[in-house]
Amino acid sequence: MTTRNINATIITIGDELLIGQTIDTNSAWIAQELNKIGIWVHRRLAVGDVWKDIWQSLEEESRLSDVILITGGLGPTADDITKPLLCQYFDGKLVVNAEALQNVKHIFEVYLKKPLLERNLKQAEVPDTCTVIQNKRGTAPGMWFEKNNRIFMSMPGVPHEMKGMMIHSVLPKLAEKFQLPPIVHRTLLTAGIGESFLAERIKEFESTLPSNIKLAYLPNYGMVKLRLTAHGNDPKTAAKLEAEFDMLKQQIADVLVADRDTTMQEVVGDLLKQKKQTLSIAESCTGGYIAHTLTQFPGSSQFFLGGVVSYSNNLKEKFIDVRPQTLAGYGAVSRETVIEMAEGVLRHTGSDFSIATSGIMGPDGGTPEKAVGTVWIAVASRKTSEAHSYYFRFDRQRNIEMTAMYGLNILRKFILDQ
Repeated sequence: MTTRNINATIITIGDELLIGQTIDTNSAWIAQELNKIGIWVHRRLAVGDVWKDIWQSLEEESRLSDVILITGGLGPTADDITKPLLCQYFDGKLVVNAEALQNVKHIFEVYLKKPLLERNLKQAEVPDTCTVIQNKRGTAPGMWFEKNNRIFMSMPGVPHEMKGMMIHSVLPKLAEKFQLPPIVHRTLLTAGIGESFLAERIKEFESTLPSNIKLAYLPNYGMVKLRLTAHGNDPKTAAKLEAEFDMLKQQIADVLVADRDTTMQEVVGDLLKQKKQTLSIAESCTGGYIAHTLTQFPGSSQFFLGGVVSYSNNLKEKFIDVRPQTLAGYGAVSRETVIEMAEGVLRHTGSDFSIATSGIMGPDGGTPEKAVGTVWIAVASRKTSEAHSYYFRFDRQRNIEMTAMYGLNILRKFILDQ
């Protein structure tokens, strides 16, 4: 049983990752789960479907890491070369695994209701030098290898399949293999202050942190997370981490959103659920994005009634009672219009709170009076309403995301003030 710190490398395989056609979400999820059991990820690599590149990555990472986790390249097509490569790398030969074969047949007969092709049957073949990890969510089995005191785990690139394998087999197996010292994180969320200004404010605090406690800045769309990390299971270390975290919260209390690792949409949702209050939305420039962020999480039906994506002026007038003279006199992107949008959707839905957005997301549509990136956000309750204007200088997608996050933070503070 090993007692030292364990490092890991995550290798994702596929040309689609290198050209940006597919976004690598596997690495982030795997890193988070490894971190929870005390394994530190110090390298993440994306490699194309090239034999020598994959082989070289295995060689290099086995010199640096105790655990190498691989996703991708296990499909039934010619460009999926991971399995034959691993067979050669670990001096094995391909054999049919009976349980994997039965799994492939079951999926095609019961779920797909299609005839099996020869290439599908070959997915049940594995190197005889591996321990097979069965795939309960797909056809390609996982493969666990051990060589020179290193562990190599190959899994499908399909996130749903990989996650099932990790949760039910790989993580428990790693925890059993190693005696892992815990990695403890304490994270808080701030909003309304940039990363550099935040760093300047807490520079003295950061300079006096003990050597075994590290501070990380994690900026994203108008918010910054601050994370303190400590290694080891010494109770004194844990107590010191909590003391430092409390001190950090005091220093940034005016911009503190939450003292846990969370998102702005979860904070708003939790706040509404705690108060047993409801929300409706009138979105123009964000095109439904705010509603999307709020409904990603279970339990959103407890507080979110619904909304209107009123992109055209006609729908603003017809469905949420924006007056024609308001649009004619002030324009769609104005304080007056978003106030009427917020109040109109509140009136129609009967919610306790509402939020409305209107802006020019770009890259076209700006005028000398209202440049691209101009945004108005309004929030309303049954008692009052207010509106705020911002200017975002980014591309269309980031402007939308910034508008959503700023709007949710305005809503959060509005709810608390009410």
